[in-house]
Amino acid sequence: MSDVTTTDLYEVTMALSYLREDMRAPATFSLFVRDLPPGRGFLVAAGLEPALDFLAGYRVERADVEDFAAALHRPVPDLEPLLGLAFDGEVRAVPEGRTVFADEPLLEVTAPLPQAQLVETYLLNQVCHQTAVASKAARCVLAAPGRTLVDFSLRRTHGPSAGHQAARLGAMVGFAGTSNVAAATALRIPASGTMAHSYIEAFADEEAAFHAFARAHPGPVTFLVDTYDTEEGVRIAARVLNDLQRGPGCAIRLDSGDLGALARRARAVLDAVGLADVRIVASGGLDEYGVERLVRAGAPIDVYAVGTRVGVAADAPYLDAAYKLVEYDGRPVMKLSSAKVTAPGRKQVFRRAGRPDVIALCGEDPPDSARPLLQTVMRDGRRTGSPDRWQDARERFRGDIAVLPAAARRVRDPEPVRPVRSPALEALTASVRADIEARLGPEHRAGSTGPAVSRAPALSDRAR
Repeated sequence: MSDVTTTDLYEVTMALSYLREDMRAPATFSLFVRDLPPGRGFLVAAGLEPALDFLAGYRVERADVEDFAAALHRPVPDLEPLLGLAFDGEVRAVPEGRTVFADEPLLEVTAPLPQAQLVETYLLNQVCHQTAVASKAARCVLAAPGRTLVDFSLRRTHGPSAGHQAARLGAMVGFAGTSNVAAATALRIPASGTMAHSYIEAFADEEAAFHAFARAHPGPVTFLVDTYDTEEGVRIAARVLNDLQRGPGCAIRLDSGDLGALARRARAVLDAVGLADVRIVASGGLDEYGVERLVRAGAPIDVYAVGTRVGVAADAPYLDAAYKLVEYDGRPVMKLSSAKVTAPGRKQVFRRAGRPDVIALCGEDPPDSARPLLQTVMRDGRRTGSPDRWQDARERFRGDIAVLPAAARRVRDPEPVRPVRSPALEALTASVRADIEARLGPEHRAGSTGPAVSRAPALSDRAR
């Protein structure tokens, strides 16, 4: 089964109707997040690279048509208008690693209407999930300045692909490694791991387990010390490390209990026997909140291994994102549904130092010395450049996070940055709304229940 059929059924029914009605004019869809989740002061744009891979290879083949027909319980010939349809449109997007805010387009797709419609579900899936996880991981980095973070999420993510994505996204925002061997190999990042409680339990006692593990691994080792009695486990680990003359590069791992108190006692034990170079790793249900609490308390923890809560973005596992038609055949369009009003026209987002972003119309001149965020990354169905690297995204993230207001960076009770709209976008929005309401009649002006297509002048005329 191909990725072409990884879509909601209504995308297929709409695209088929568009083709039968010969509605093939260019359409622009904008993908954005309406509101940031509670507890978020910013988001980190992610998921663009797999989205572009999908679009570059998009083509409806015979097997896809047969699958669509089976899903609709219709004869295959009824779905044959879709056969051979490929994506040959344009994509403008915010590069991965940039910080973004509510209502700002993360990407805009301009393509013949059936094409732009069919790819909606896949794009939302990739961008929303990865942006949510990248944003969670970024907050962990903010919570632990100067400390090492490692991704331990694979066993709890929603499938192996999500686990690979979590490892990549962690690296993108500053994680030092991952427990995921496949991801470490593919991404060329360090693989990191220790041992499980089952390993300790398989031996007669902890000392035998630690000696056996060290014999199998001549380099630096990390001993898990909380299988039975944590403080005694630390003492045994220290004795084994000294017996074997292992120290620098080695570590002990705490995985349960009062991590702050246990880390202090462990540090005292290690330092007392000359093992000041042995690091302390903490794991066990940690995310940015737990990490921040430990850092604030001054816990002597060197490495934080974060897993489940970060890999599934536990406190904000989804984004209130949308993929909405904003222009068709040169005409701006908007939706007037209550609480889901959209802004018409193709957009650009301008970033200004020390001031809110400006959401503007595509083609507007930048205000002051602002820089545009959306870049053309695909034209005629082909990438405009080489695939982006996670290392490049990390540099963008570092640059953006450094200038983000402190209130937005806070782990607890952050204050989101709220972008403003340009006068030209406000004027177009008012004009399109007025035109729609005039056509609907006064009895409908309180709010429509669906998308509407404006008969207003073309966007290029309005933006001048």
